[in-house]
Amino acid sequence: MCPSAGLVPGLAPSRLVAHCLLVEGPEGLTLVDTGFGTADVADPVGRLGRPFVMSVGARMNLALTAVAQVRALGYDPSDVRDIVVTHLDGDHAGGLGDFPWARVHVHADELATARTRPTLLDKTRYSAKQWAHDPTWVEHRPGGDRWFGFESVQAVSEDVLLIPLRGHTFGHSAVAVRRPGGGWFLHAGDGYYFADEKLTPPSCPPGLRATQILMEMDRRSRITNQGRLRELHAAHGDEVTIICAHDASEFDALAAVTD
Repeated sequence: MCPSAGLVPGLAPSRLVAHCLLVEGPEGLTLVDTGFGTADVADPVGRLGRPFVMSVGARMNLALTAVAQVRALGYDPSDVRDIVVTHLDGDHAGGLGDFPWARVHVHADELATARTRPTLLDKTRYSAKQWAHDPTWVEHRPGGDRWFGFESVQAVSEDVLLIPLRGHTFGHSAVAVRRPGGGWFLHAGDGYYFADEKLTPPSCPPGLRATQILMEMDRRSRITNQGRLRELHAAHGDEVTIICAHDASEFDALAAVTD
């Protein structure tokens, strides 16, 4: 994505990504977030709305969809048995329809809000067309274990955990993935937008800061949880590699490393 705000120096990055993680397991593959899907590429305005497509500068490319990337890695898309979504915004859930057989794990509050779309912002951010194929939803509800101080953690599998991270949406979650060599990845979704927000003190370009405020559903929880992510990074950065959904610098840093 190349947002129009990125044309103004210092206002926002000129390039954003949509981080997805593919996890190998004994029973198949698990996909964390899906980015845009093939149907979004074919009809971006019809699926996502013209204001969204124009504001984020979405560059639609079939080769960059999750299903194409799965094939490029040498896997069969049918091996993707589970999908875990941080939330159901259009740039995170667009590829669900490319894996119609997969179970979709989501926080129960997120699914309820996406289905009912009670506010104008909800009507803008959620596109029911992206799950019109009626996937097998697996709803995760409050209650569960603790993970580095975070509560109500639900296990999707032994190596994948869904961690409530309310704020951006009511059912927004982070997803922790165990790394084969030890430690964890934590996909924080839209818990923050810019890598330097993990630092103390944090910093963020004003355009991204304004977007976070515009899109938030629970400001107090978002700020609190962003602070908890900062604390986790400071105290356990050697064990937990935190990434957000959209910072291209985090993507580039990971792409340069072979685990």
